[in-house]
Amino acid sequence: EGRRNEMGSLWRSEQMCLSQLFLQSEAAFECVSALGELGLVQFQDLNEEINAYSRKYVTELRRCDEMNRKLRYFEKEVISAGILADPAGSALNERAPDSAAMQALDVEFIQIEKELVEINGNQEELQAQELHLLEMKEILQKTSQFFDSNDMNDVAQRTAENQPQKLGGEEASLLDANRYAKDERGGQLGFVTGVIPREKSASFERLAWRACRGNVFIRLIAMDNCVNAKGEPVLKDIFIIFFQGSMLESRVNKICEGFSASLYPCPDTMRERRALGEEVQTRLDDLSQVLGTTREHLRKILSRIAYQLNDWQVKVTKIKAIYHTMNKFSYDKDRSSLIGNCWCPTNQLGAIREALRQGAEHSGTGAQPILTPLETKKMPPTYHVTNKFTGAFQAIVDAYGVASYQEVNPGPFTIITFPFLFAVMFGDLGHGAIMFLFALFLVKKEVSLAAIKGGGEIWDTIFGGRYILLLMGLFSMYTGFLYNDCFSKAMTIIDSGWELPNPCYIKEDQVEMMHLTREQLSNYTRIANPSQYISPDQPGCGNADATLNPCDLYGCFKYAYPIGIDPIWMQTSNKLSFTNSYKMKMSVIMGVLQMAFGTLLSFYNGRYFKRPDDVYHVFIPQITFLLGIFGYLVLMIFKKWLTDPADSPAPGSTPSLLLMLINMFLSVGSKPEPTEVLYGDAGGTTQGLVQVALVLLCVICVPWMLLVKPLKIKKVLDREKKEMLAAGIDPADVKHEEGEQHDFSEIMVHQAIHTIEFCLGCISNTASYLRLWALSLAHAELSEVLWEMVLEPGLSAEGAVQPILIFAAFAVWAVLTICVLLIMEGLSAFLHALRLHWVEFQNKFYEGVGYLFHPFSFELIIESGDDELD
Repeated sequence: EGRRNEMGSLWRSEQMCLSQLFLQSEAAFECVSALGELGLVQFQDLNEEINAYSRKYVTELRRCDEMNRKLRYFEKEVISAGILADPAGSALNERAPDSAAMQALDVEFIQIEKELVEINGNQEELQAQELHLLEMKEILQKTSQFFDSNDMNDVAQRTAENQPQKLGGEEASLLDANRYAKDERGGQLGFVTGVIPREKSASFERLAWRACRGNVFIRLIAMDNCVNAKGEPVLKDIFIIFFQGSMLESRVNKICEGFSASLYPCPDTMRERRALGEEVQTRLDDLSQVLGTTREHLRKILSRIAYQLNDWQVKVTKIKAIYHTMNKFSYDKDRSSLIGNCWCPTNQLGAIREALRQGAEHSGTGAQPILTPLETKKMPPTYHVTNKFTGAFQAIVDAYGVASYQEVNPGPFTIITFPFLFAVMFGDLGHGAIMFLFALFLVKKEVSLAAIKGGGEIWDTIFGGRYILLLMGLFSMYTGFLYNDCFSKAMTIIDSGWELPNPCYIKEDQVEMMHLTREQLSNYTRIANPSQYISPDQPGCGNADATLNPCDLYGCFKYAYPIGIDPIWMQTSNKLSFTNSYKMKMSVIMGVLQMAFGTLLSFYNGRYFKRPDDVYHVFIPQITFLLGIFGYLVLMIFKKWLTDPADSPAPGSTPSLLLMLINMFLSVGSKPEPTEVLYGDAGGTTQGLVQVALVLLCVICVPWMLLVKPLKIKKVLDREKKEMLAAGIDPADVKHEEGEQHDFSEIMVHQAIHTIEFCLGCISNTASYLRLWALSLAHAELSEVLWEMVLEPGLSAEGAVQPILIFAAFAVWAVLTICVLLIMEGLSAFLHALRLHWVEFQNKFYEGVGYLFHPFSFELIIESGDDELD
């Protein structure tokens, strides 16, 4: 065990040591950078009491944050331009840039940002001018109908028909130029033109009409192909407002200003409008050419940025990570050095020292770092060396609780037991094959699929657990083969071990069957009522015997099926009773074996940590209690399976194991009923004595677990207390390690809780494993329902619509199979298998109160982003 631990394995976490690191300030950056590339050191923060803004390297961190801000700005511009950034290249494997390279990067970023801001500002200004000219061009085109030779007279005539309104103390028609004195326009109509968003048009028109008391003429025209400064389509209307007099003109202008309408000049005469239109078009052509040149220049700059963007991000992230880590060091002003504490694997000290030496050489200072292991009683972090295969299973264990330092890790056992328990509940050869092929695709394409970003939490979970899915599918195929179940149909790989009595007839076609061969069984229909075709003349196989009898009293059973369940059971009316009995007993056997194995692992923990009390006064009574009750039950299950009822102490009887277990405790000392005798003499004396002995042994185990260990601890505490008093030391002044409380009452309560939990848990946990049977039954029956009620009617259809019905039935069956049986049932079985591992298995030996080893690693920081550096 010790040799395996030195090599590193999943059995126990790596041996860790706390070390002190001395670095000269000039070489600190390069040395920490070398440790970040290695990724085997976890630094402790020695400046927890110091504010983050008062630490030594806060200025450098702020510069890194500013560089990150610029990089986010660059990334936003690159994405908006539709340019794909190149993946990070050599920067991933290169050393982090030093302070001089960092300064050069910062200067380059400032220049690029300044250039981008200037180009974007110019582009926005040009786009605003282009938008202004396009709107003016649209106004000139849409309003031309009002300025031909008859427009003014037409408007005057339509306005004069309105009822005169009192304005400024006078009643006047808006367009009756002959009745009133001419204003500064010589009595002609005034007008304004502009553009307003369509959602404001109705309110704008209503307010203008009311504010001017109806003495205006308003016309709204929808604009075509209108866009905003960002190129997004918007809805706008062109408006023309006719009025007369300076007072109305001022009022109309204020209303336009209040609605943020854009006003544009529009000449009165056709010649002036034509000239202005030509001028606008010329300016638009020139502006379009300038905009094209600006956009091309901007795209070239962004393409150059996209080529280096990810490399820049990697470099800045490394620099920030180094300074963030150096802020955890304490600074010795007298020696101008940094002092830090770190956890590292003991077997990697040589590699760490070599990395520090290379970093010091690269700095060019000649100052050699010093790494010194320290003695400590603090609990080290838990570090399991995993890969892409074992990492997913270890994550299942860590989700319950991180293993305490060097305690037995359930991870390696979970690799097998978790997919197997899942498969027991999910067992179906066809469904398992689909899951296996899907997971195999994820595994084969993992390199390309791993590059997918933004897939969402569900996709990340499925892809991260691809190896779990692979084994779950593989084990489901195995259990489905044992269940002889493929999409709810049986497979006749080997001839059945049963022979129906002679003569036996299939009612549909009256074909005589002497034996069930492979070809005949494939055409064999479900036995709804075997008495319909089993001859009542056959001895022992009359109407009363409507099921296959495993007891083989009448010679139908010839041999046991070599592997799995005999396919003929899928055709019998008592199939459910047989499979239920089989799977229920199988669930109990698996549950007791896994719980016993978990209890056995507690022995290895007690032996490794040199806690003999845990071995002699916890493990031994626990395993005795568990096996004395439920281990005995498992033996009786195998005994019942292997005993021919004709050879049992009570010939022809099949004792109920559940009643036997209940009466074992409720009727202690009494002989079992003749029908409950499974072994020994027919009177049950032997069986009764064995059961009494087991009950007494289990009763003894309870006070053994409850009292012996606390009393021994109390004896040790009393002896230590006497020794301290004899030495003149007050025991109340002694501070125990890590705040550990040595109070006997608390120890006693703690032990009582664990004893009660284990004793009751043995019963409840064994019953909990019956979920293996329940979910297996539910999965099989639901699969059968989908086949018989969805697919089978389509397959049995006749006539011209047969192909259509078959296609439709298969489509519905396939969708329901994937959505209900694979996804929903698969998730349900996954969660139940998870619970069996977390509660029923791990609570027998697993403390799970440790904390993970988080090394300072550039690779991990870049993968997870720099959020942990904030």
